[in-house]
Amino acid sequence: MANYPSKRLRRLRYHPVVRDMVRETYLRKEDLIYPLFVAPGEKVKNEVKSMPGVYQMSIDILLEECKELVDLEIPAIILFGIPEKKDAVGSEAYDDNGIIQRAVRAIKAKTELKNLLVITDVCLCEYTDHGHCGVLDGENILNDETVNLLAREAVSHAKAGADIIAPSDMMDGRVATIRKALDYKQFTHVPIMSYAVKYASGYYGPFRDAADSAPSFGDRRSHQMDTANTEEAIREAESDIEEGADIIMVKPAGAYLDVIYRVKQKFGMPTAAYQVSGEYSMIKAAGKMDWIDEERVMMESLTAIKRAGADMILTYFAKDAAKLIEKH
Repeated sequence: MANYPSKRLRRLRYHPVVRDMVRETYLRKEDLIYPLFVAPGEKVKNEVKSMPGVYQMSIDILLEECKELVDLEIPAIILFGIPEKKDAVGSEAYDDNGIIQRAVRAIKAKTELKNLLVITDVCLCEYTDHGHCGVLDGENILNDETVNLLAREAVSHAKAGADIIAPSDMMDGRVATIRKALDYKQFTHVPIMSYAVKYASGYYGPFRDAADSAPSFGDRRSHQMDTANTEEAIREAESDIEEGADIIMVKPAGAYLDVIYRVKQKFGMPTAAYQVSGEYSMIKAAGKMDWIDEERVMMESLTAIKRAGADMILTYFAKDAAKLIEKH
């Protein structure tokens, strides 16, 4: 034993109190953003088959859900809309009486929800009858024409009372155009949370069930990023920052922890990460089969995202995680 090293790293792991004292990364309720899907009608609460515990909700049910979130001390939501009608140009997305606009106004009218931060997703895919993220010419998405409609959507959301605008489309130049439109309409105080690094990922499948947004042909690789690229991620994030993004997002999260880390280290900007539907559903499915400890893996995955550098995490586990954080 004379030559055994005096440094024994296990000493700080032996006692649970010491483990807590030296822990480097903490997951907090304040880090969580809960995605919600708003549907037309009344008393609607349809569970998404591929996402157990996630629902399409009418506005009346949405308000009840928001009250539960406030009680759990979850500080923020992001809203996705399911319109009554779809068309080729996604006109309900920028209609002042659209589903998201009505939902935002309803939330803001409730005194008990006054401190709930309301973020709105800005894209056209949920609102177009072809399921793509913009205006089409044949099978091509027209970038600039789409960006102009996204700016109209962003302004409409801000008029309704949205606290943060989150463009998710990945069109070139959309952050600058949205910032200019918001400022022109006197919404200079409304931040932009840009989906700056959004990969063309296979992890999005269940979301398309939830938002009814599957493309009717082709895929989204013409505008979402190649999953193999990281240098491009830095360029995308840098571009959005230069155009006026206040928060930048990486999506998905779990398979792209290296990208979250690089983006945070490079820019030092407030950084969000989206633990997407496929990540959620895989953990849920494996937990249901008793192949994993669902709660433990959930918390481990969220802690890993925080450890990589995310300041805020969009996750369908927000309610479950908040309850566990409360216990500890």
